[in-house]
Amino acid sequence: MVLQDTATCQNICQFIMKPINIEERVEKARRLFKEGGYNCCQAVVLAYNDIFGIDDTLAASLSSGFGGGMGRMREVCGSVSGMIFLAGLIRPAADPSDKEARTGNYALVQEVAGEFKALNGSIICKELLGLTSCSAPSGNGIHGIPESPVPSDRTPEYYKKRPCEELVGISARIIGEKILHAAQDNK
Repeated sequence: MVLQDTATCQNICQFIMKPINIEERVEKARRLFKEGGYNCCQAVVLAYNDIFGIDDTLAASLSSGFGGGMGRMREVCGSVSGMIFLAGLIRPAADPSDKEARTGNYALVQEVAGEFKALNGSIICKELLGLTSCSAPSGNGIHGIPESPVPSDRTPEYYKKRPCEELVGISARIIGEKILHAAQDNK
């Protein structure tokens, strides 16, 4: 089932028919990233898309461009983008004239991003990867040099030098807690 109208989105957590195990979802996200080859955003989204009635192919397609800090530009961490993607399903703001819904959505986005930043020091991919200092001027890639759009090969060395699998798990846990909280509020 794909969500198609605002009425369906108003009580999105109605799709949660049984309690979800956050730790299982966290491990699923980490596994999707490390073993499945999905990017950081896709791994977080695919850990939860089923409870919102969104099929895997659609979820993977919609979230595909956010990996590598948005298309390897090393901006907002893809796992944070995955949380924000899911925040739009938890607290949808489909009607641009609904200021209350937009405020609720933005509040949730700021909340999850703030929790991630408190745990990791940043929500910016290049900073999380240690490619630049938090005080360095922003620009595409490292030191303003555009990075290739070609995804990195997933080798043992890749996983050793990057915190991405751990960050995916952190994001999956944060958003999972928000999903459970929203489901409890809607009972």
